Amino acid sequence: MRWPAWLHLNRLQGRIVALFLALLLAVQLVSFSVIRASITHNAQASLAADLQTGERVLRRLLAQQSGKLHDAAELLAKDYGFRGAVGLSLAEADAVETIKDALDNQGARIGASVVAYFDQQLTLVAATRDGAAAFGPVLRDLSSRGESTALAVQGREAYQLVAVQVRTPAPVGWVVMGFALNREVLDDLKALSDLDSVLLLQPAGRPWLDIVGNLSPASTAALKTDLGAEPPADGVLELAGERMRARFVALPVGEQRLGVLLLRSLDAALAPYRQLQLILLGLTLLGVGVFALVSVLLARGISGPITSLSASARRLEAGDYETPVPAASDLAEVGELAVALEGMREGIRRRDALVNNLAYVDPLTQLPNRARFAQVLQLHMDRTHTPAAVLMLDLDRFKRVNDVQGHDVGDRLLQAVALRLQQLCEPMQSVPARLSGDEFALLLPQADARTASEVALVILKDFERPLQIDDVTIDLGAGIGIALFPEHGQEVNTLLGRAELAMYASKSRQCGSLIYHAQLDPGSQVSLSLLSDLRHAIKHEELRLYLQPKIDLQWGRVVGAEALVRWQHPTRGLVPPMQFIPFVEQTSFIRKITAWVLERAAQFAREARDAGLNLRLSVNLSTRDLMDQDLPGKIEALLAPLQVPPASLCLEITESAIMDDPARALSTLEHLHAMGFKLSIDDFGTGYSSLAYLKRLPVDELKIDKSFVMAMERDLDDARIVRSTIELAHNLGLSVVAEGVETAKAWGLLSRLGCDEGQGYFIAKPMPQDEFILWARNWQPPEAEALMAESVMAKLG
Repeated sequence: MRWPAWLHLNRLQGRIVALFLALLLAVQLVSFSVIRASITHNAQASLAADLQTGERVLRRLLAQQSGKLHDAAELLAKDYGFRGAVGLSLAEADAVETIKDALDNQGARIGASVVAYFDQQLTLVAATRDGAAAFGPVLRDLSSRGESTALAVQGREAYQLVAVQVRTPAPVGWVVMGFALNREVLDDLKALSDLDSVLLLQPAGRPWLDIVGNLSPASTAALKTDLGAEPPADGVLELAGERMRARFVALPVGEQRLGVLLLRSLDAALAPYRQLQLILLGLTLLGVGVFALVSVLLARGISGPITSLSASARRLEAGDYETPVPAASDLAEVGELAVALEGMREGIRRRDALVNNLAYVDPLTQLPNRARFAQVLQLHMDRTHTPAAVLMLDLDRFKRVNDVQGHDVGDRLLQAVALRLQQLCEPMQSVPARLSGDEFALLLPQADARTASEVALVILKDFERPLQIDDVTIDLGAGIGIALFPEHGQEVNTLLGRAELAMYASKSRQCGSLIYHAQLDPGSQVSLSLLSDLRHAIKHEELRLYLQPKIDLQWGRVVGAEALVRWQHPTRGLVPPMQFIPFVEQTSFIRKITAWVLERAAQFAREARDAGLNLRLSVNLSTRDLMDQDLPGKIEALLAPLQVPPASLCLEITESAIMDDPARALSTLEHLHAMGFKLSIDDFGTGYSSLAYLKRLPVDELKIDKSFVMAMERDLDDARIVRSTIELAHNLGLSVVAEGVETAKAWGLLSRLGCDEGQGYFIAKPMPQDEFILWARNWQPPEAEALMAESVMAKLG
């Protein structure tokens, strides 16, 4: 599924939309948070004020209750009948009952919870309920302080007490009246202040207890769980999932502690604002949606023209200089960029046409030049693989025309010849070109030797007609050389070179046209001489075995060497292999060279083993060696007398050698692998081998060509190729050897990439076999600090 561009943060649309939405969400979130905090703060402040008012209402209720009790007690104390009753001797019959009846009547009239009469010694005489004697200490405390009102606790009940002295006229006792602080008081408080409340009691040395309250059962149970030794703190409590704002009002009472916990629901106070918050949230979401839509449209309006300009830039990159750059945009900056790109396109188009004309077109004749002709020829060989012929033509007596008639006439002569060739080539769909001076060439696709000869004859016949330039008549003549693809070569330079040889031969023989053959190549005599010298070199021990060390890049140990051949010529000195190996590989004589190298490498492997070095020597096999079905038997017969294990040798084969005849090469390699030889693909990456064949080949090693290794420090693409080759080889179970290790940095980079072995001038140049054992014993790997390759590894990721 392809997501729209505005959902990708790495796109301009995505970043514009994300920025706008982030700003809106940030503002809305801050606003929502501030409003929510303000509502909560105001609600809590309002509840705190309500709780303070509730405390004042509670104290006023207690004060009113106390006044009511005091008035009733005074009324009873001044009652004549009551004073007469208390004035009687308590020993008289029915005196106590009379006092108790008076107490009952007065208590019932005012709704008192308890009414008691104490004598002057503060001894209980009569009371409306049992347990009133416990109020004696409270009465004693009140009388000592000269006060009339106090709070008292009896069991788990709290009372508001009022004491009034009875006089007849001398003081004879005390009337004590008390109201129980029960739910009725708390309900009155709720009716007046809309506050919930709980009466709490803390006996001495024990946790707080709830005496009575008007909370729900769940909240009451939660409060009991939260009560401890300290009084509840003012603030927010959570009871049964509901947040409550609390205020504790302490009430003075003896040794025990008494108080009322006032509560108001914070959630209920915030409930009216929740609808407002939901509306704000809905408006926020709606705003985000509208803002997102507007920002997407705005982002598209900005990025659309830029995307169109990017497409134009990619077309320019691909070489399309004909399609104009669109300039439709409402943004001045984008319009200026479009105008600049259009100007760049026009400039590049003009310069590209000029460069192409200068690079590939002959300015005098307007024919393709040598570089363009080589391109066309290479393109034909790469794409069609069909036969073709190259005709090279050189004018006769052109220098004389230049010298006698002048260069102006010579130039016009070349232009006229070019015109004739174009007219002749048009019906044959051939490609004419001017190579240099008075040399011209023609490419004839789908042409064999006969067709090429016929075309050459047509050209020569046409040249029999003289040219008329002003008043000068010029007789034309030419020599034509012919080279055929693929018979005479599969490379551009080879074909052109051999066509040129045939052309000069035709001019020297004055035969008009001539097809290339081997006898025309003066180098062939040299080749025959070279073969003779090489036979002499093998017979008289002029060849030398050189060894280039191979090092384990992970551990720095010498693990082997590549066996190389050098020719110590008696007169020319040490002949480099490039001066004779490429030629020998084209003949069967390469098999003798290979046999010599194998024998000497096996002998040295034996010597190294006897010296305590376990080395593996690599020997190159050519295409002709690999195509020899008897190669395994010949190698076995060669090594048997030396008693060298096959694992001591590694046979290196190039990719091109395998791909010349994959089936035949596979058969030979499987036989060699079964014999125990280690097999390696040399110069991997420079050929055109197929991975399908690679996975079938019984090889053990890939050898990365030095062209990639030597450039990977400065060319990231080569470094990627090396890394990919190492990963490919390891995934196929193959070891990897890198050629061309020229620097410590290359060593370090190859080691970090996991390459197994390496060889190159940084380690050692090829050396005579007599020097190798001493060198290997003295070898020391470079310090780890010298092998750092962090910069390249960082670029590779």
